[in-house]
Amino acid sequence: MADCVFVQTREHPMPTQDEEIARHLREALASGELAGTKGFGKPLTQDAGWEATPEALRMPFKILKDAGVVPAEVELFHERAALTAALDGCQSEPERVVLRRRLSDLQQKITLRLESLRMNGSL
Repeated sequence: MADCVFVQTREHPMPTQDEEIARHLREALASGELAGTKGFGKPLTQDAGWEATPEALRMPFKILKDAGVVPAEVELFHERAALTAALDGCQSEPERVVLRRRLSDLQQKITLRLESLRMNGSL
């Protein structure tokens, strides 16, 4: 992409961010760069759970998903599954008490986070 110098004058006001994005997209389309991207020219597929996700979190979660980053809530679900499996296989009663307490604390944390997401659309 060629470097350009933009001089702001009354006849040529500074472009908006949307105008700059549009310019970059036009350049990428003209150069063929966009044609090589995944899904070019195809309708976007809707992710499972899109409608159930609070509107304010849809785009941030999509960005995380596309970047291969797992949201913290999903990590908490994995941790809960591991604790449940450990509890199911545990033979020692003192250890079971500790695992139950950790599982209960984790479940409370998950519930509070999900309720906050549901109510506020943020953490």
